[in-house]
Amino acid sequence: MLDQRDLAAIEALMRDVAKRHIMPGFGRIIAAQIHIKSGPLDPVTDADRAAESALIDGLGRLFPGIGTLGEESVAANPAGLTAIDRDDPIFVIDPIDGTQNYAAGLPLFGTMIALIVQNRVLSGLIYDPIRDDTVIAQPGGGAWLWRGAERTRLRTPPAVPLSAMIASISWQYMPEPERGLVLRGLTALGQMPNFRCAAQTYRAIAMGAIHATLSRRTLPWDHAAGSLIVAEAGGFVRQPDGAAWQPSALNGGIMTAPDEASWQALHAALYSAS
Repeated sequence: MLDQRDLAAIEALMRDVAKRHIMPGFGRIIAAQIHIKSGPLDPVTDADRAAESALIDGLGRLFPGIGTLGEESVAANPAGLTAIDRDDPIFVIDPIDGTQNYAAGLPLFGTMIALIVQNRVLSGLIYDPIRDDTVIAQPGGGAWLWRGAERTRLRTPPAVPLSAMIASISWQYMPEPERGLVLRGLTALGQMPNFRCAAQTYRAIAMGAIHATLSRRTLPWDHAAGSLIVAEAGGFVRQPDGAAWQPSALNGGIMTAPDEASWQALHAALYSAS
């Protein structure tokens, strides 16, 4: 597990990379700087690639014995994803989560780094370049907001009835019949915001601003840091089948709620065939 100095060094690296490679292009992206990966809803910008390269280089200098795995590196070489299943520690990096928002000039994006050892998340950091602060968690240590020298303990929001629950539901990658069940169940919820950004969704839950989230595709750079942060903030995190989520579970889904009872109520609303 990393110590406080290690976490501070990673946070400083994330801030420096954002200053040099992310924020200069925010609101100024042109078409030539946007590229398509798997489809039109899966863009990558030159800033994504530059930021990931800088983060990999920086982590390599700070922690020469720990490997790195970045979203854009895997996009170029999908075989690299097998590193998640190894026992060696590895940093998983999402240089700009919420690239669609970033490219459109919308201030809902973030940088995520998680340390994974033997398929377990041991550190999670989500940096917001707009707010210039970082949400950080380690197992058993709680979830914290770091803003300069200020440290604030984070808690998930209190449980509420389904009719008052604010939940971010990502159904796009769900196969049928799951998609149909979930879409019908959404009517039981109070609000369903879609931030198009896992980094900001997990931050919002840990800060008590929204209650729950559900995703089907669970690539590790999208969910490793956030799942730990929500759990350490007091939330209940599981796959929809009730199993514990692990970084190697790429399509098992992940659902979080303020507590187990809320999770069960949300699951019943979204997955009940009646």
